[in-house]
Amino acid sequence: MRLRQACLMAGAVALTTGLAACAADPEPIAEPTASEGPPVDGLTAWSLSGGSDIVLERSFESWNRDHPDQEFEVGWLENDVYKDEIRSAVESDNAPTLIYGWAGNDLDRYVADGDVVDLTDRVDPVLDRALPSVADNGTVDGRTYAVPVNQTQPVVLYHNVDVLKRAGVEPPETFDDLLDAIPQLQDAGVRPIALAGGSQWPELMYLQYLTDRIGGPEVFQRVVAGEPDAWSDPAFVEALRKIRQLVDAGAFGDDFTEITADSSGDVGMLVTGSVGFLLQGAWIYPDIVGASPEIAADGGIGFGPFPTVDGGVGDPENVVGNPANFWSVSASASPAEQQAAIDFLNAEIYSERAVDTFLTVRTVPPVQNIDERLDTGDSAEYLQAVYEMVESAPHFQLSWDQALPPEPAGALLDNLHQVFTGELDPEGFVEAMNDTL
Repeated sequence: MRLRQACLMAGAVALTTGLAACAADPEPIAEPTASEGPPVDGLTAWSLSGGSDIVLERSFESWNRDHPDQEFEVGWLENDVYKDEIRSAVESDNAPTLIYGWAGNDLDRYVADGDVVDLTDRVDPVLDRALPSVADNGTVDGRTYAVPVNQTQPVVLYHNVDVLKRAGVEPPETFDDLLDAIPQLQDAGVRPIALAGGSQWPELMYLQYLTDRIGGPEVFQRVVAGEPDAWSDPAFVEALRKIRQLVDAGAFGDDFTEITADSSGDVGMLVTGSVGFLLQGAWIYPDIVGASPEIAADGGIGFGPFPTVDGGVGDPENVVGNPANFWSVSASASPAEQQAAIDFLNAEIYSERAVDTFLTVRTVPPVQNIDERLDTGDSAEYLQAVYEMVESAPHFQLSWDQALPPEPAGALLDNLHQVFTGELDPEGFVEAMNDTL
C-alpha cells in the first residue's frame, strides 16, 4: 500500500526521485492489518520534500499499514512554500493534525496562542530515544510541546576533493585560509564557493558562524533578549565586514543571487565540480548522494567545521543549524485525532526501522547510543563526524531566522541579502536591525 499524498497547492512537490533511487528501501509494506483504537477521520500532516523525507514517508506507510482506520494523509512541500502555508493554516485554525517545525520562536508563539497540545508525559517513548540536548528544544517553560522527528542538522563546510586537489588548496582551518583559497580556485577555473543567494537564508549561515567565532553565542542571545542596540555589538560588524571580503574577492561569483536552494542549485555545483566549497546544512547530504551515488563511494566530497577567526573568542566547536525538525500536535484537532497523532509519534519516531532508514540515506538521527551503528557503509566517516560534531558541541545555535519572531527574522534576511549584494554596508545593517528590537 502506498501512502496517500495530498497535493496542497501547485507548488507542492513529490518525493525526490534521486534520493528514492539511492536509498535502499526497508522491507516491503504489507497489506493493512487490524487497527487498534477507534476510526479517526481527518488525520493530516505536512512535511518538507527532499533530504530525508523518505524516512518520514516510510514511517507514515508503516503506521497506515497497521492502522487502516487511522490513516494519515500527508502533503510534501518545498521549504519556502511550506513556511508560508503552515503559518497561514495555523493562524486560520486549519492546521494539519501534526505541525512540522523548527521549534524556536514559532513554537513559542504556538504555545502562547494555544495552537499546540501539551505533550508532557505523553511522548516519553520518543524522548527516551532522542538525545536530550536535541529534545530539549521542544520544551517551553519546562513543558514538552514538540518532539524531534528527523536527522540532526548542523551546518557543515563541504568541499569537492578533486577540485581542491587540482587547485592545490587544503581545507581551511582559519578564515584567512579560506580567503587565500579564493584566487587559487579562480586560477583553476572554478567558482570558489557555491551560494544559493536567491533563497537568502543560506547567506545567514555565514553571519551566524562568523559572529559566533568572533564573539561567541552570547552576542546573539542579547538580540533574542531584546536588549537595546544589541545589533551594535562589534562582533556583528566584524562578521559583516568579513562577508564583504568574501563577496568582493569574487568568492560566490557574479550570479549567486540567481541560484536557489529549493532547486538544489548549490548542491549541483558542488557535485559536478564547478565549485570548491559549499557551506550548507547536513540535510543536503542525501541530495549529494542522490545526485551522484559514486561521490560517497569514492570519497569525493569532503566536510569539516567552519574555520576559526584569528582573535575570536568563540569556541571553535560551536555549531549552528537546526538540532532537528519537530512535530507538534494541533490543538484544533479533535481529542481522538490528537491521541492518534501521539500514538503515531510514540510508535514511529526513531523506531529501530526509522533509525536504519536514516542511516541508509546517509543522515544522522539524534538518537542515543548509536555510535557503533554509524560505522558502516561508504558514508561512515561522514556520519560519525556529524554525530560527534553535535554530541561534543558546547553550543548548538538554532538558525536565527527560526529563533526570531517572523517580522525581525524577515528583516534580518532582507538586510543581510543587501549586504551580500552591496546595497547596504555593515553600519547600515546594524542600524536597520536595531530598529527591529
